[in-house]
Amino acid sequence: MSKYRLVLLRHGEGAWNKENRFCSWVDQKLSSNGIKEAQNCGKQLKALGFEFDLVFTSVLSRSIQTAWLILEEMGQEWVPIQSSWRLNERHYGALIGLNRAEMALNHGEEQVKIWRRSYDVTPPPITESHPYYEEIYNDRRYKCSDVSQENLPKAESLKDVLDRLLPYWNEKIVPELKSGKMILISAHGNSSRALLKHVEGISDEDIINVTLPTGVPILLELDENLHPLGPHQFLGDQEAIQAAIKKVEDQGKVKSAEK
Repeated sequence: MSKYRLVLLRHGEGAWNKENRFCSWVDQKLSSNGIKEAQNCGKQLKALGFEFDLVFTSVLSRSIQTAWLILEEMGQEWVPIQSSWRLNERHYGALIGLNRAEMALNHGEEQVKIWRRSYDVTPPPITESHPYYEEIYNDRRYKCSDVSQENLPKAESLKDVLDRLLPYWNEKIVPELKSGKMILISAHGNSSRALLKHVEGISDEDIINVTLPTGVPILLELDENLHPLGPHQFLGDQEAIQAAIKKVEDQGKVKSAEK
């Protein structure tokens, strides 16, 4: 029997997910498909009997919107939500806004995979001349974060994401888990991967092969020391989930017509 159970997920498909662009810290709403993904996620969690006591999200709209839609489907709209930039998607620096398939064509699929999936490789940093710099760093949500604006990242590796996420995990989420609360974390592809790496002890080399599709809940069952009792479980139709994982992996490949 597990002592603690936690549900983690990557938000539903966002507008730039659909366009295959590096979205990162640019604030995007869910696409129409992403809304359906979040609603279906809520339906599934309700059917499985989950009852949440607390939800954690990033400060990005697609993460928060996903949580809202899930709770609405479950009839649990009253459940409190706490949001922090520390659960944000990885900061992709100068790559923000660029199309992944076009990047693969120009830089090679392996380089794009390293930028997207590796543990300790940081992309080129964003500069003030970047078209989305002002939109990100003048955003009011970061003026009330727990770090000064000049200390917000300009680019991150997955290791950097884990480094800024761990204090929040240890100081905010873990105490709530240990108090017996059932928790949902509606986060992003890379903040979720970073958390899985930490909880499951996934190696620096193996994390490159961990891919998370949008809108698919992941169940973690933990012992009293928060060690996993088994590998994480994708909840839902396993064949459809594998197809969704392949779709995410293919985003960083050159389109067939361009090869």
